[in-house]
Amino acid sequence: MFMFQRLLEGLFEGPGVRLSVLALALAGGLSAGGARAEEAHAIAMHGRPAMPADFTHLPYANPDAPKGGRLTWGILGTFDSLNPLIVKGLAVQQMRSYVVESLLARGNDEPFTLYGLLAKSVETDDERTYVTFRLDPRARFSDGKPVLAEDVLFSWQLLRDHGRPNLRQYYAKVVKAEAPEPLTVRFVLAGVNDRELPLILGLMPILPMHAVDVATFEETTLTGPVGSGPYRVTAVKPGASVTLTRNPDYWGRDLAINRGLYNFDEIRLDYFREANGQFEAFKRGLYDFRVENEPLRWHDGYDFPAVRNGEVIRDTIKPGVPQPSEFLVFNTRRPIFADIRVRQALTLLFDFELVNRNYFFGLYSRVAGYFAGSDLSAYGHPADARERELLKPFAAQIPPDIMDGSYRLPVTDGSGRDRTTLRAALKLLSEAGYDLDGTVLRNRTTKAPFTFEILVSTRDQERIALAFQRDLKRAGIEPRVRAVDPVQFDQRRLGYEFDMIQNRWDQSLSPGNEQYFYWGSAAADNPGTRNYMGARNPAVDAMIAALLEAREHTAFVSAVRALDRALISGFYTIPLFNVSEQWIARWNRIERPKATALSGYLPETWWSKRQPQAK
Repeated sequence: MFMFQRLLEGLFEGPGVRLSVLALALAGGLSAGGARAEEAHAIAMHGRPAMPADFTHLPYANPDAPKGGRLTWGILGTFDSLNPLIVKGLAVQQMRSYVVESLLARGNDEPFTLYGLLAKSVETDDERTYVTFRLDPRARFSDGKPVLAEDVLFSWQLLRDHGRPNLRQYYAKVVKAEAPEPLTVRFVLAGVNDRELPLILGLMPILPMHAVDVATFEETTLTGPVGSGPYRVTAVKPGASVTLTRNPDYWGRDLAINRGLYNFDEIRLDYFREANGQFEAFKRGLYDFRVENEPLRWHDGYDFPAVRNGEVIRDTIKPGVPQPSEFLVFNTRRPIFADIRVRQALTLLFDFELVNRNYFFGLYSRVAGYFAGSDLSAYGHPADARERELLKPFAAQIPPDIMDGSYRLPVTDGSGRDRTTLRAALKLLSEAGYDLDGTVLRNRTTKAPFTFEILVSTRDQERIALAFQRDLKRAGIEPRVRAVDPVQFDQRRLGYEFDMIQNRWDQSLSPGNEQYFYWGSAAADNPGTRNYMGARNPAVDAMIAALLEAREHTAFVSAVRALDRALISGFYTIPLFNVSEQWIARWNRIERPKATALSGYLPETWWSKRQPQAK
């Protein structure tokens, strides 16, 4: 233990790092108040885990699914790195879970519950001032070496100091980390007031201390990582494809959490640079499934022979999580969007009714806010007493109609020429210092025309941008629509080098620390976060803190709704539409379980229909 401590101290130096052997009482699980906490097979953010300790498989997995065959995955974009844990590069996200595992694994039928994976048990106290993980002695990396406590501590420090901004933010909250035994790790969290942090640490990717070069970790690499997961990287064609092959010696293949999962012998990730070419490749059977995001294509684009004869199956899935929502995002770092009245005016000018009828066949709905279709949404609901108390210090920032639930997004007559919304928008723009000069809207002081760029990367985004451009022309605004390839789009989005983009934030039923990463003030000027709008709002920060401190579900819901109200009040985005269904097309050589998880489709539960079962 002493040599291990000295080794880590040499690798990582800095305040707050203290590695020591716990006293016997602490190693035994005594909390600060003297009450003994018990080890458990799982941990839930609120309430209790749904699955008992002796569960045999997850309810949305088929424990008898045959092993074998190949799943070919068609992905739009490209990649230049196999490390998704750093800022640099465009990484292959499937390295997580398929190659690199975490201490615990999600139960996708619950809002936020984690079950044992690398860690066979988890222990924490009622106040969540610490969390202890006890590793499964069977756990092995793909090179055969055991997963030890030193690997967990190494991973924590590595990602805290060199990982993506969200990882650095999460892991820096740990007060102290200790390894009392070779298979036991304890994180002390006293005073942090973050009840989600034990679960965040449970999801930490675990990397092998013996196989990672700290000095080059933040550089992009096309070398497959050494992980403990069910697959290994066996082939890489830069920017084009990655092949993952099942590890025949995978240590966790018989765990209940994995039964019925990871059924293919090989997974090939094929990348496509253009959306139409990607769809044509699917029609030819060059990859096995696609998630359709375009209503027009879903409505009339799947009339090809393989669909008509049953070779291609179309699944419509209704997940139980908040509906994914698309937005046009204002970059408030740009002076032209710094005034909230400008953002309110442009929100009025977007004609959703026209776009939904002409482009989306009326398939979409539209609400303000970021948790649509769930009880976490504040839209249309009056604030309860708890919300009002939380928002009281920021009452001046929350309009009365947003507080009492009467606020509604503008509804036009669908003609593309609605005069009521135009008059209201021009009034707001005048208050913000802009006047019409003939047919051009100009800054009253500088006389500069009101213009900005809408950055897009797909034809679908371009259609919406061009429709909005038409709407804005009626107010004397002439935006430029610029189409770039997905690589340039991602680079500019991550570096906040845009005026306006289309984006969506997927939410769960248990929002937590990631909300800081989405719109916390500290993330606004930190490249690589998802605070694309550049929000710096004390009310938003305070509501995120409140939801992390909430102990009961009712208090948690109130805190999330208060966060939703603070975000709606900022008019950081123009809501485009909400997606209530997942549209999946797959070739019939791929089969999926009859049961669907709360979170929706999960390719890791699918299997090959035509392959014999592997031994």
